[in-house]
Amino acid sequence: MKKVRILGISAYFHDSAVALIEDGEIIYASQEERFSRIKHDSSFPKRALKNLLKFNNLKLNQIDHIVFFEKPFLKFERLVETYLAFAPKGFKQFLFSMPIWLKQKLFMKKEIIDELKKFEPKFEKKKLFFSEHHLSHAASAFYPSPFKKALIFTADGVGEWATTTVGIGSQNNINILKEINFPSSLGLLYSAFTYYIGFKVNSGEYKLMGLAPYGKPKYANLIKSKLLDLKDDGSFRLNQDYFDYSTGFKMTNEKFSNLFKNPPRKPESSFKEIHMDIAASIQDVIESIVLKILESLKKEYSIENLCLAGGVALNCVVNGLIQKKKIFKNVWIQPAAGDAGGSLGAALALWYMHLKKKRIINNNDSMKGAFIGPSFSNEDIKKNLDTLMVKYIKLEKKKLIKFVAKKISEGKIVGWFQNRMEFGPRALGARSIIADPRDKSMQKKLNLKIKFRESFRPFAPSVLQDQSNKWFNLDCNSPYMLIVSDLKKDKLVTIKKTKKTLSSINEIRSKVPSITHVNNSARVQTVNKSTNPLYYDLIKEFFKITKTPLLINTSFNIRGEPIVCTPEDAYRCFMGTNLDILVLENFIIEKNSQQNKIKINYKNKFSLD
Repeated sequence: MKKVRILGISAYFHDSAVALIEDGEIIYASQEERFSRIKHDSSFPKRALKNLLKFNNLKLNQIDHIVFFEKPFLKFERLVETYLAFAPKGFKQFLFSMPIWLKQKLFMKKEIIDELKKFEPKFEKKKLFFSEHHLSHAASAFYPSPFKKALIFTADGVGEWATTTVGIGSQNNINILKEINFPSSLGLLYSAFTYYIGFKVNSGEYKLMGLAPYGKPKYANLIKSKLLDLKDDGSFRLNQDYFDYSTGFKMTNEKFSNLFKNPPRKPESSFKEIHMDIAASIQDVIESIVLKILESLKKEYSIENLCLAGGVALNCVVNGLIQKKKIFKNVWIQPAAGDAGGSLGAALALWYMHLKKKRIINNNDSMKGAFIGPSFSNEDIKKNLDTLMVKYIKLEKKKLIKFVAKKISEGKIVGWFQNRMEFGPRALGARSIIADPRDKSMQKKLNLKIKFRESFRPFAPSVLQDQSNKWFNLDCNSPYMLIVSDLKKDKLVTIKKTKKTLSSINEIRSKVPSITHVNNSARVQTVNKSTNPLYYDLIKEFFKITKTPLLINTSFNIRGEPIVCTPEDAYRCFMGTNLDILVLENFIIEKNSQQNKIKINYKNKFSLD
């Protein structure tokens, strides 16, 4: 019997992506940025689509339905109504935006069809559907989850109108019950502070989260009293007197700066104590709002399961608190929680809600560990390495595991490239840089010599799933590195209490100092043998050698660059950094064995994030 194939597409705003499902099964998903090498690429995902078709040996005419993740005309409606609401303020932005919308975005359906016709000249436009932005998020969270019924909470910057939604998923249906609309938005509130602290919006929010533990939430009450009208059930309204994103080209305005008695921090300038305190304050505010909303919803609906998606669901400190507070019995978070995941959610929503198909539930989840991108064969890798005249050795898997684990235990830093690429913003052991967490200088080495990024940034641990509760105060699995947890007290080292500064990251706080943040926490990835057997075996071998069942795991890229996708990307990053070893499937390349050790200087190709 012929399988029904649905292609989901997200594009034109940020993090363009494609996803393929067959009879409801998730087959493939990847972001355009991985192929174009432009971080958060928003263009039509033609390269990702080309790879999807090639990897699955398909032509576009073999796809039954294609669905876009949102409704562009509703976005245009928001732009016009926002201008009318704020007029004459924002006239410049209106004049700037209108030609773009009239030329391209208003007629996006035609543009999408034109792009698809490049793959299939006889493409039938009746195959094309449009979902709604937050429904796509909700579907990406609920349908792959292991729950028959769940409350679904989505929060991000803005979709068409909605910025925050609450729905209930039951079997194959989702019912959106409540929403908060633009311009009030948790995502835009957090992004406004991201901008004010000098980081790039839609890219630097996780830096703000990483900076927060260095400060104290001194301004939390000020934020709540001046910037927010917060109700008892967690619903809120933002005071637009302090923001510029509705009518201008900046996130905040002069009144916002006067409130904190400082202008916005210039990007790449030094941090002051106030910047750390403001980061701590907005993180505290976001945490309190989300918890208040969820506590109110639990009381109202008495549903045990919670699903999360939208950009706010990538705030793993908030996720850790949700888990710790036990508001819900079970929580599942979509690993590609941002707009990229909307491509998958749109496809799933079409399958279950439009085509009304029966839902088959996986007891773990249906995301296959998020390893649903492209992979590369040993044969292809060998051809590339031989062409580049690279010196390598090839080992079968058991010997490779022993070799790499020993090298890591000796202080070597490894680029690890295996199997299918991850979908979403986290490297989970397929496109990762891995190292020894016991090494007290490893955090500094990785930031400055490998990633070329800010020194205060923490690194995450990958821990064997059956050992995680011996090292972290975590009573659930965290396969997608989306939950922050404190280390167990017996793993900590007593240190003299001093004022936190950015150099505090170098203090030895635990038996695994290079993954321990300044507040004794870590963003944990639990590794399961069923979803990533090779990576599991590597950590297990390292455990045998060192009695430590975890590794540092950071994404295989440098600052400003998307995570590597191809063997060529990996080799370029290897030669452009101080990585010691590159492992490409069964091939091992050691830097000190190369006859040509000339560094590839490619950092300038990527703008700082």
